[in-house]
Amino acid sequence: MSNQELEYLTLLSESYPNVESCVRAIVNMSSILKLPKGTEYFFSDIHGENDAFIQLLRSASGVIRDKIDTVYSFLLPEKERDELADLIAHPYTMLSQKKQELEDYNSWSALVIHRLIQVAREIASKYSRDRVVSSINPKFVNIIEDLIIEDPSVSNKSGYYKELIDASIRCGIGDDLIFSICRMLQQIAVDHLHILGDLFDRGPRADLIIDELMRHRSVDFQWGNHDIDWIGAVAGNRVCMFSVLRIGLSYNNFDCLEDGYGINLRPLSAFAATVYADDPCKPFLPHMHDLNRYDPVDVALAAKMHKAAAIIMFKLEGQLLKRHPEYRMNDRLLLDKLNLEKSVVTIDGTEYPLTDTFFPTVDPADPYALTKDEEEIADAIAASFLHCERLHRHIDYLVANGSMYRCYNGNLLFHGCIPMNADGSFSKLEVDGKKYSGRALLDALDRRVRQAYYSKTTETSDFFWYLWCGANSPLFGKARVTTFERYFTSEPKLREEPKDPYYKLIDDPKAVAHILEEFDLDPQHSHVVNGHMPVKQGESPIKAGGRLFVIDGGIAKSYRPTTGIAGYTLIYNSTVIKLAEHLPIMDASGRHVTTQTNTRVVEQMPHQIMMSETDIGEEYQDKIKKLGKLIDLYRNGTLRQRSDRR
Repeated sequence: MSNQELEYLTLLSESYPNVESCVRAIVNMSSILKLPKGTEYFFSDIHGENDAFIQLLRSASGVIRDKIDTVYSFLLPEKERDELADLIAHPYTMLSQKKQELEDYNSWSALVIHRLIQVAREIASKYSRDRVVSSINPKFVNIIEDLIIEDPSVSNKSGYYKELIDASIRCGIGDDLIFSICRMLQQIAVDHLHILGDLFDRGPRADLIIDELMRHRSVDFQWGNHDIDWIGAVAGNRVCMFSVLRIGLSYNNFDCLEDGYGINLRPLSAFAATVYADDPCKPFLPHMHDLNRYDPVDVALAAKMHKAAAIIMFKLEGQLLKRHPEYRMNDRLLLDKLNLEKSVVTIDGTEYPLTDTFFPTVDPADPYALTKDEEEIADAIAASFLHCERLHRHIDYLVANGSMYRCYNGNLLFHGCIPMNADGSFSKLEVDGKKYSGRALLDALDRRVRQAYYSKTTETSDFFWYLWCGANSPLFGKARVTTFERYFTSEPKLREEPKDPYYKLIDDPKAVAHILEEFDLDPQHSHVVNGHMPVKQGESPIKAGGRLFVIDGGIAKSYRPTTGIAGYTLIYNSTVIKLAEHLPIMDASGRHVTTQTNTRVVEQMPHQIMMSETDIGEEYQDKIKKLGKLIDLYRNGTLRQRSDRR
């Protein structure tokens, strides 16, 4: 045994101090290896649509409803099965309704607890006892564990089971018990959750989505360009701050900015109302109607604030790009190309008419300098971003659990693209003075993101802006960003954002096989899963003969006119890979929610996949071997056993 291995096993002995603790762990892990693989869910481009996403997550994209059918298809009418599914997804709302509707609410509670337990037994059947118990509220673990784990057909205990439920209701904890069972079902129906980027922007409450995700036991993120923009803002980059502010204002998302994260918009509001008082700001009118529940905002004022934030952002962007000529984004320096006397802007040597010529804060002699008032606004906005504890907690979580890509159970997950040339080779990007491509590029960028976030300096945080919108950024996936042109010109070709060749190559099985091989995955059995580019209506999300899935399908309402649906969930359980297509519907209040699902199997597994065949299974098998060696060290006296701290 090498010194290095002995050193590792000595460290392992801190967690497993004697033979008995090693044996317990080996028995537990060995038995888990014989269970079916847990169900993975893949979501992408949620874009702040909290109502729709939370509905999808809590209903497991309709899978919980399918389990209810498995248990009760011949016992309960469809309406009652629907009601049970709604209860699991939204227990507080349903319980409040039932209290108002029913005269004998306690009898209904007893009945529904019994029904929930039957569904829980079905869903929990593929998991270990520890996995199920860990998902139960500790206050009710003894009651729920007894109801789920024990066999109700044992006649000697039938009265015991009934009294567990009845006594809970008599003692006034029936509602809490129901809620705890529903939350447990939400947790175990989705064993592992993959979020393939873009939690933020467009939709109303990204903050509520992150709150929901933080309650889930097993989540990973592949950062999207909108996520990176927010990460950069929290890292202190002021261009990113005004970018996320500009986008939020463009979608009228004052609730998320102000109520969710406490961003102080009053200085900007007062400034915009004065400086742009007589400006209709038509290009800056919000894309969406007023979605704010807590702070309704006048649309005209929102447009003025939007323009003020955009101009400040363009100025700060210009300063950043002058600091970093290596980004090769000088074509984005357009404020100095304005000729307001002629009402034109010069782009690539050609003059184009401006659709908006009111730039009261832009000094032609120094167009990228902030005015004194703009400096004060920038300082106030920066203070809000840098001192909001909740925002920092959310972004810390996103950075800690996120990455540029992930290989998981034979699938390659990322948000945007792998930058490629038209011939199918990987294109290169310089990072810290060295050029990278393919997997090495994503690894280098992953390191760079963490370094920049945790160091939080101007020099390092500038790179977040490049990742947000720079050519060859895997998260952006386009040759250029045309934000300025979309605001101030009407020439269609100026608004074009050419896509990376990757997006044409993904229809080619050979190109996708090349990508999978780059990440040491088997192109015959593995898949690429990514989002970022909405799948247009009539277009298939399945590419390269089933080797690649694009699952950005329109959870964000702003995409639905293009996609025609309410997004996709990819579901990978122990027997199949399924694609769930969600249909947008409205609830009684007129809000879009997503409860109707069209599901189709896109790949059948050759056999039921067991935990031993998963990445976690490989980790368990390796740990079992190491624990076996640790037992040998205890038994031959090399290491001394200690009492179990438990």
